[in-house]
Amino acid sequence: MRFFGLAIATGGGVGYVRFAPGTFGSALGLLVWAAVPQILAIQVAVIVTVCAAGTWSASIAERHFRKTDPGAVVIDEVAGMLVTLLLNPVGWGGAVAGFLAFRLFDIVKPFPANRLERLPGGLGIMADDIAAAVYANLLLRLGIFLLYS
Repeated sequence: MRFFGLAIATGGGVGYVRFAPGTFGSALGLLVWAAVPQILAIQVAVIVTVCAAGTWSASIAERHFRKTDPGAVVIDEVAGMLVTLLLNPVGWGGAVAGFLAFRLFDIVKPFPANRLERLPGGLGIMADDIAAAVYANLLLRLGIFLLYS
C-alpha cells in the first residue's frame, strides 16, 4: 500500500524532481485537465477522486518522509490546477494564465489557505492548495470577464 500511496502522492514520481517540484506538479495538473472531458459531472468526479486519493496518499507520504508537507508530494498541485480551471471556458492560453495564478496563490497562501495547511496529515496538505485554487479560479474568472465584456 505504501508504494501505491507514494506513487499517487508524488504524481507518479514527478514530485521527485529536485527543482521546483510544486511547479512540475502543477504542470502535471494541466496535463490531467487536458485529458479530462470538459463535462461538468466528469470534471467534478475527477476532482473529488483526486482530492480523496490525495488526502489518503499525502498522509502516507508524511509518515514515509517523516516530514510535514514534504516537497515530493505534488498531488495537491494536481488537484489545485483542476479546481483552478473548473468551469472556466479557457484554451491553453487561459490554462497557462490559471497555472500562473495558482502558483502565485499557492506560494503566497492568503487567508484562509495559510490556516488550512495546519490541518493534520493529508487533509492539511490538500486543503491549502484547494483554497489557493479557489482564489486562482476567481481571478481567472475576473480576467475572462474583463477581457470579454
